[in-house]
Amino acid sequence: MSKLNKKTVDDINAKGKRVLVRCDFNVPLKGGVITDENRIVAALPTIKKLMNDKAKVILCSHLGKPKGEPKPELSLAPVAKRLSEHLGVEVKFLQDNNVISDSVIAEIEKMQAGDVVLLENTRYRAEETKNGEEFSKQLGSIADIFVLDAFGTAHRAHCSTVGVVSYVDTAVAGYLIEKEIKYLGDAVNDPARPFITILGGAKVADKLSVIENLLNKADTIIIGGGMAYTFLKAQGYKIGKSLVDDEKLEYCTNMLKIAKEKGVKLLLPVDALAAYSFPDPIDAVVEYKNIDITDGIPDDMMGLDIGEKSAKLFADEVKSAKTVVWNGPMGVAENPIFSKGTIAVAHALAETDAVTVIGGGDSAAAVNNLGFGDKMTHISTGGGASLEFLEGKELPGIVALNDK
Repeated sequence: MSKLNKKTVDDINAKGKRVLVRCDFNVPLKGGVITDENRIVAALPTIKKLMNDKAKVILCSHLGKPKGEPKPELSLAPVAKRLSEHLGVEVKFLQDNNVISDSVIAEIEKMQAGDVVLLENTRYRAEETKNGEEFSKQLGSIADIFVLDAFGTAHRAHCSTVGVVSYVDTAVAGYLIEKEIKYLGDAVNDPARPFITILGGAKVADKLSVIENLLNKADTIIIGGGMAYTFLKAQGYKIGKSLVDDEKLEYCTNMLKIAKEKGVKLLLPVDALAAYSFPDPIDAVVEYKNIDITDGIPDDMMGLDIGEKSAKLFADEVKSAKTVVWNGPMGVAENPIFSKGTIAVAHALAETDAVTVIGGGDSAAAVNNLGFGDKMTHISTGGGASLEFLEGKELPGIVALNDK
């Protein structure tokens, strides 16, 4: 699915219509203050388009995991305030713990063309994550048109992503969904070559299907982060107390064999920054050593980042790429000592002319926090969704939309 083949906001006449837009406003909050507003900014083009088309724009989203009950600290009130500042008009916050009620419906009935309102956190309703019929029907009852623009939740069949579609005449994609599918889809299904994938993060289990899918598509797969140690152990190296998934050793051996058969270059770390203990708190200073993988990591130490030689090896490999997809940090990137590998990879990507696609989640946060965000072609807003997309899965939220 590199082409969307679904109707978008450009295919509808929204004038005077009630348009329910499912956004992804799942932003990090600290003491009621938004600490990263990338997802809010990513939603603006679709919202502005609908405002200009004189629609009545009703926004909805989840925030965090309130698990079906109102939690004041997970209210979308701060988002409404920030959206108002970005759009230059008041985004009226329809604060109701039931999300939709008679008073909320009365407010929507008062809306004029071009107005924007925001509903309360959809996950205040227990049915949301179960795709329950009643809440789906209520969402449909307040809209003539539904727009999905939340890529970060498109892999979930929830009331506000899939269920609502059965109760509206028209369901289309927003600009963000369109952009995500274009960059992720083209990168994976029609890449300019050489196509290099960089996979990191903690668990092999999370990336099993991704590795399998990419072995049929990539020219080079680079593996760093915690998941690399299972591959290294499978090759017979000593990895000390490093993170390992012993149940996946055979799988890793098999993947290495398949890569060889297919002529796919599979690069693993040649050295590691190892410490005697995991930093606690996460940014604590701990004693560490740069250890060659061939020497083996001592039994009382654990690898927490790729070492200097690996960082150079990976960065040099990236220089030849025409397309790079990166998902997952190279080490414990929240700690300054063990963020060096992730920084080196981000640096290499920033300096290349290749199409660079960052697959959401921790790698997106790392790239933005390190100040390389504007040097990347596309940073996905969806962690789990972009992973499932890289696995070659269809995303239920997108499947449910009207075909072109």
